[in-house]
Amino acid sequence: MKTTLHTEWTVADICKGFTYNELEGKGLFGLDGRLTIQPEYQRHYIYNDGKRDVAVIESLLKDYPIGLIYFNRTADGRYEVLDGQQRITSFGRFVTGKFAIRDAEGNVQYFSGLPEEAQEKIMRSQLLIYECEGEEKEIKEWFKTINIAGIPLNEQELRNAIYSGSFVNAAKRVFSNSQNAEVQKWSHYVKGDVKRQELLAEALKWVCESKGMSIDAYMSMHRRDNAINELENYFRSVIDWVSAIFTMVERDMCGLEWGRLYETYHGRPYSVDHVTERVRALQADGSIRCPRNIYEYVLGGEEDKKLLDIRMFEEPTKRAAYMRQTKDAEERGVSNCPLCAAGENANKTRIYKYPEMDADHVTAWSKGGATTAENCEMLCKTHNRTKGNR
Repeated sequence: MKTTLHTEWTVADICKGFTYNELEGKGLFGLDGRLTIQPEYQRHYIYNDGKRDVAVIESLLKDYPIGLIYFNRTADGRYEVLDGQQRITSFGRFVTGKFAIRDAEGNVQYFSGLPEEAQEKIMRSQLLIYECEGEEKEIKEWFKTINIAGIPLNEQELRNAIYSGSFVNAAKRVFSNSQNAEVQKWSHYVKGDVKRQELLAEALKWVCESKGMSIDAYMSMHRRDNAINELENYFRSVIDWVSAIFTMVERDMCGLEWGRLYETYHGRPYSVDHVTERVRALQADGSIRCPRNIYEYVLGGEEDKKLLDIRMFEEPTKRAAYMRQTKDAEERGVSNCPLCAAGENANKTRIYKYPEMDADHVTAWSKGGATTAENCEMLCKTHNRTKGNR
């Protein structure tokens, strides 16, 4: 890979022709149209938080170095930003009036309101820019290397860079666009930052798991596709199924493995009224220590109770029940295990020691029995293991 150091370009040069795409699609141009600030393999702009973008401008005003910037020279003689997109976008947005800073007296100042000398200082600031030229594989590898520092690229941002092309562009227009009106609905079920490609990563995960292939393989296969019909349709199918089965929208629904649940259960018929009733009842049950799994538990026909991590009886409750049962059993001359006492074998009068017994719900939890002292009984280990939900 060939590199050339440029010191002649200033902020004014980079900002000439600067345009900022509020819809966050491919774009952001500068250097009088010769520079693509946000090429398809770059992440979205994430410095617009009133801190990092402001820090970039303050660094220019204080003559602080803002670090090396890297451009890729394309085959047609144009440039793409390899590293420095966040910084370049920050001072481009500032000089075009997209945000303000505070001066030494704490006054809010947009670029147009700054003293002329401050404006000139910003615009004349010289930048250290390395121009890189090489094969796509070299450029992408270098892109990954220089992005180890700072705010690291996450896995999906790296994938977007590696498999950049028409498919990534189309996918980002749908799943990486915070202006998409559907994102708010999707956020009820999918956790992640749209700008950091986390929504796109989940959509890809769902469709890839359904096909039994990796995300990398899927993106490689579809890299040159102009449309994302399969990806988008599958994602919408999952979301539509979830929102149809569950009429409630709860905070703990966000981030569940809806793709896996869709694949496992979407072929089964459900009564929406019954699902709603059972979910509400289980949400009100204080015995459940893992309420996030209520939805999968109901979808599965309420068979796998391990999902809910039912709260067991506490030690003081078990010991109190043991003492109560043992005292009563000794007075009546029967076993302190109620099921042994009701039988006709040699254990009918056996008094078990505390370690030989387990706590059990008198009325099974699955039948509405609560995990309370009143619903606790001690059984010998043999009977407790065989009782089940009877």
